[in-house]
Amino acid sequence: MKAIRIHEHGGPEVLSYEDVPVPEPGPGEALVKIDASGVNFIDIYFRTGLYPAKPPFTNGQEGAGTVAAVGQGVRDVRPGDRVALLQPHCSYAEYAIAGAKRLVKLPNGVTTKVAAASMLQGGTAHYLTRSTFELGESHTALVHACAGGTGLLIVQIAKKFGARVIGTCSTEEKAAKAREAGADEVILYTQQDFSSECRRLTDGEGVDVVYDSVGKSTWTGSLDSLKPRGMMVTFGNASGAVPPFAPLELTKRGSLFVTRPSMMAYIATDEEFSWRTSDILNWIESGDLNVTVGGEFPLSDAAEAQSRLAGRKTMGKLLLIP
Repeated sequence: MKAIRIHEHGGPEVLSYEDVPVPEPGPGEALVKIDASGVNFIDIYFRTGLYPAKPPFTNGQEGAGTVAAVGQGVRDVRPGDRVALLQPHCSYAEYAIAGAKRLVKLPNGVTTKVAAASMLQGGTAHYLTRSTFELGESHTALVHACAGGTGLLIVQIAKKFGARVIGTCSTEEKAAKAREAGADEVILYTQQDFSSECRRLTDGEGVDVVYDSVGKSTWTGSLDSLKPRGMMVTFGNASGAVPPFAPLELTKRGSLFVTRPSMMAYIATDEEFSWRTSDILNWIESGDLNVTVGGEFPLSDAAEAQSRLAGRKTMGKLLLIP
């Protein structure tokens, strides 16, 4: 089978499209024939070495397809089932092995491409809005990169539960997409200082929570956008890692909270994994959640897909098709 392998950390050029043996499922595992794999910033972080992973390994954390075979003791899925997976270092390939209890069966109304586009970013949006800071009708949230794959899902879930949403993005085209998803206000950070505008839009009060996947370039402005005792949720590094900071900065701005969550901590149990992924897929099937696929690339063009994502030239989710 073909797979994208990484033998050393580096730029997009280290993504090697090569032949590898089709893996065999062990006890409790299933072999999935991949129809589509999602492209995410975390794939780039593992490729560059920002996040630790010892080469060689297969890039990619999420995908969807059909169960091809199961290992001993597997009863949750069987060959022929349409499933999605969320697991490190497996999905940029024609076949992937996953723990059977970490597969979610797809509702009839959800395609494998949409499922592949929604597992990681949908799960991220779910834990951010339902657990890290549980949004409700009394809250206002600032969502950076609101027209990206994760941003659009955060906006929709936030509105589903009654929150007010202020988004930031770079172009009017992206702003229109965010408004279509339900954003109440959108700030073009290329034209306005987003923290000042955020204060204006909240009558000087600030927001309850900032969901920030951008990192270094938005860090200070995000802190300045919060109300006293607000929460800064930094969950990505699109512009680089957040620099070290003195905790006193949180005191100066009104006893703020800061958290740096990760997906794996929020799907630590099979029950939590099932709750989040089932919610997302059911919301998609019911029409409560719309997943935007921004582009499809052949698996062999993984380097180009990651470069497009890193350049922040995309809207919605990019997919790799084996």
